Amino acid sequence: MSKKFYVVWKGAKTGIFTTWPEVQKHTAGRSDAQYMGFESKTAAEEAFASTYTKALMKRSLKKGSSGTTPHSKGRSTAKSSSASATKISPNGPSDVEIYCDGACSPNPGKSGTGIAVYESGKVTSLYYGLYQANGTNNTAELNGLLSSFQLAEHFIKKDSEQSICILSDSKYSIDCITKWAKGWQAKGWTRGKGEEIKNLSLVQQCYALYKTIQSKITIRHVKGHANIEGNELADRMAVLARKQQQASMIRYSEAIDIKAILAMESG
Repeated sequence: MSKKFYVVWKGAKTGIFTTWPEVQKHTAGRSDAQYMGFESKTAAEEAFASTYTKALMKRSLKKGSSGTTPHSKGRSTAKSSSASATKISPNGPSDVEIYCDGACSPNPGKSGTGIAVYESGKVTSLYYGLYQANGTNNTAELNGLLSSFQLAEHFIKKDSEQSICILSDSKYSIDCITKWAKGWQAKGWTRGKGEEIKNLSLVQQCYALYKTIQSKITIRHVKGHANIEGNELADRMAVLARKQQQASMIRYSEAIDIKAILAMESG
């Protein structure tokens, strides 16, 4: 595995670092963090001397011919399928990015979960499933986090040094696992005074796995309906799971035609 160099423009500490754990130490938990990986020290030094925005634009231009051009997460299919409207990796690309999303209609009602996996800035796989006849938006989103943690665990076993970022548009599910679960566990899995925690079983499963991989991943909140390609693709997969009533999480077997997938029904 070739050595990587990471630039942190905004974080608890800025500079050039040579290991992913160092980067995570300075960026974890910061929604405003700006960082990016490079293949050479020279490229990292040039990028650090410039700005994060310019580095991101430069990388996007290089990958512009790969077919992963920006898209929209709006509920309007016509609007969201416009390739010219999308953007990729709003927080700076990691080696692996796992986008997860949930869909439920009505709420409560039939729900499903979708995932889009990017490696080196390019979408490589999509997953959909975890249909529930009596689900909610929140259970679908928590299922997305749980499945993302399981995928992250797989990538960590393959290469523990690669940077892995999980992205969700559900602040509720992220806060459940990264902020509230520790305190709930300390109180005997209650919210205090015996108050019940909603979706407790899912929260416990997510938190147990999160604790085992916490030092190897970053979790970021992304705004929904904000033209972010990975979020859009995960959304389409979640709706597909709901419509097909797909119980287990399975890999999308057809060719990943981004334009065609974004033309599918949104959640």
